[in-house]
Amino acid sequence: MKTFILPDLGEGLPEAEIVTWHVKVGDMVKVDQPLVSVETAKAVVDVPSPWTGRIAKLYGAEGDVIPTHNPLVDFDIEGSATAKPAAPAKAAVKEDSGTVVGNMPTSDDVLEETAIIGRQRRGKAPVKAAPSARALAREMGVDIARCQPSGRAGVVTAKDVRDAASGSAGRSTAPSSSTPAWTPAARREDVKYGVPEKLRGPRRAMHQSMSLSRDSVMPCTLFDDADIHGWMPGQDITGRVIRAIVAGCRAEPGLNAWYNGEEQVRTLHEHVDLAMAVDTPDGLIVPVLRGVDRLDAGGLRAAINEIKVATRERTVSPAQMKDPTITLSNFGMMAGRYATPVVVPPQVTIVGTGGIRHDVVPVLGGIETHKRIPISLTFDHRCITGGEACRFLAAMIADLQKPY
Repeated sequence: MKTFILPDLGEGLPEAEIVTWHVKVGDMVKVDQPLVSVETAKAVVDVPSPWTGRIAKLYGAEGDVIPTHNPLVDFDIEGSATAKPAAPAKAAVKEDSGTVVGNMPTSDDVLEETAIIGRQRRGKAPVKAAPSARALAREMGVDIARCQPSGRAGVVTAKDVRDAASGSAGRSTAPSSSTPAWTPAARREDVKYGVPEKLRGPRRAMHQSMSLSRDSVMPCTLFDDADIHGWMPGQDITGRVIRAIVAGCRAEPGLNAWYNGEEQVRTLHEHVDLAMAVDTPDGLIVPVLRGVDRLDAGGLRAAINEIKVATRERTVSPAQMKDPTITLSNFGMMAGRYATPVVVPPQVTIVGTGGIRHDVVPVLGGIETHKRIPISLTFDHRCITGGEACRFLAAMIADLQKPY
């Protein structure tokens, strides 16, 4: 009998969640055959079998969180009939939508997993009535069972409750001539309202990193705007912002650094490995663009496009999310002008860019309307002075305001 422990999947995280078992107790498996899909903080990873043998025990069911270096699977290598199998684990019922298995060395030591990341589909619990509809039914004294559902998949909505209360189910009321017609926004059908839900994957990682930041960082944020009125046509906005961050790092290297607060040790980095926050339906994922200080405009744009696609398709590898030296949050692509971005240790700096605005600015002899990029710079004030942060931000703005 051999026991395979859950390896460190490349992110240094203490645990992983079981998404889907690809085997069950009693199955014969071969080396590199997928055993289980687990979700770490950022990705879903297929863990391959390290040995050929029969499955004797599965530790945990789908949805369970297994600590790293804890038992995952027991193998009967000899296939002996006297091996004592455990009760079968819950059978896998979810469809794998594209994971790829990598190699894993075979030994009795801790095994390092080198799989490539893929995605898993999750099932949705059926809903019969929206929580808002149930609350409204109680308030109006309506038996929700007699409401005619109009929502998708037979869901009773708040409108159905009101129709039942007025006896006008299935009828519509024309607006009065003096009141403009108004239709409320449609309810999100992909949201499980009123159902307690444990944080998973990227959201669990966000909880951990934000808690670490809250407990470990003394944040301070500077705000300013870069006037890009003089830009020549065809400028790559994200590329220019990243180039400006590199200029800031060259002016003040102390902001491109790691800091160990417990030991009060600071490490400055010559290279700039930029973490770039990407919004996804599963939560915020932050892959790393390596060596952006060494890339020209074309190489930088290609790297940005590649990492965005890989992140949204959940094919970015764990190694691509490790050890950034500084972070960019380009939140203005969605909404917002200024923010207080959160520094994640051991980094000491995060730059946030808001949506480009047309601002009225004073010029000699009058006023003009100029395009400007709002910038929010949060830094760890335990190891960075206000002067250093101001000089970093000034270098960024000076670079952004160049016409090319």
